[in-house]
Amino acid sequence: MTVPDPIEIAGETVHAGSRVELELRPARLPSGGWMPIPVVAFHGAKPGPAIWVNAALHGDEVNGVEIIRQVMADLDPKTMAGTVLAVPVVNVPGFATGDRYMPDRRDLNRSFPGSARGSLASRFAHTFMSEIVKRCDYGIDLHTGSDHRHNTPQIRADLTDEATREIADVFAAPFALHARLRDGSLREAAVRADARVLLYEAGESWRFDPEAIRVGVRGVRRVLHHLGISMTPAKERRARVAPTTVLARSSWLRSPMSGLARISVELGSWVEAGAAVGVVSDATGSTERQINARTAGHVIGRTESPVVHRGDALVHIAQAQEVDPA
Repeated sequence: MTVPDPIEIAGETVHAGSRVELELRPARLPSGGWMPIPVVAFHGAKPGPAIWVNAALHGDEVNGVEIIRQVMADLDPKTMAGTVLAVPVVNVPGFATGDRYMPDRRDLNRSFPGSARGSLASRFAHTFMSEIVKRCDYGIDLHTGSDHRHNTPQIRADLTDEATREIADVFAAPFALHARLRDGSLREAAVRADARVLLYEAGESWRFDPEAIRVGVRGVRRVLHHLGISMTPAKERRARVAPTTVLARSSWLRSPMSGLARISVELGSWVEAGAAVGVVSDATGSTERQINARTAGHVIGRTESPVVHRGDALVHIAQAQEVDPA
């Protein structure tokens, strides 16, 4: 049997068949110590593809951290073929302080591919690209809703790319949305570096969502099994997998006024064009506006905040339509 060569990450050697905990060191604290990003590297005993799984690019998104913790518990590098680089918390300072953004107030997921001489966020992005992404063929980027918004479990990816569509189907989230690349995002930078990337959205910030975590754990395990890296637990291999609904486009309904929102549609539900999805009223009850769906589609996100301003996102509706390969 061919034994894979050792890999080196952040100056540490990871031998075939081993699990190593290490740290990336993108920047120093003002006090002089390092601001490290924890990484757990699983380097299989047999050759195979390499994949990273990351969470908490935004410091307030915790579901992905728990997903990675559960996935890692079942990985055994002695029986694996290939490499898994698990990065449960990328935005370490934001995660520690409960902040979505970096201390320099930049969005880390708009700072890629970064620079070794740039801002703090840019240095984190550069380190992640050079130490993690460049070593991998695939990536799974785990997210939740932001700013009091709650997302139903969904994959966002370039579904016109056949290899990406294949692993999106294997992940088997309830929904898969064909999503354009956003400038400065990890997914954009990684795709341009020739990696196939899935972005998983589920739940809301600073809340463990059991269903979002369950779907995420099973999805990551299925992808690892499909790529030949590791085996899915037998119980999950026998579980019935519902087909994914493919979504071609989406849009948010926004509040026509400031006031109190009462959303009446559930995540994952279907709404017809023109159907009422909620109301917004002022605090005195003298003015009330009904919110109607502009198009028919699936509800893939909604606000959980009752207090809204004019223009705030209320309900995210996506249309199901087959996406043709490029």
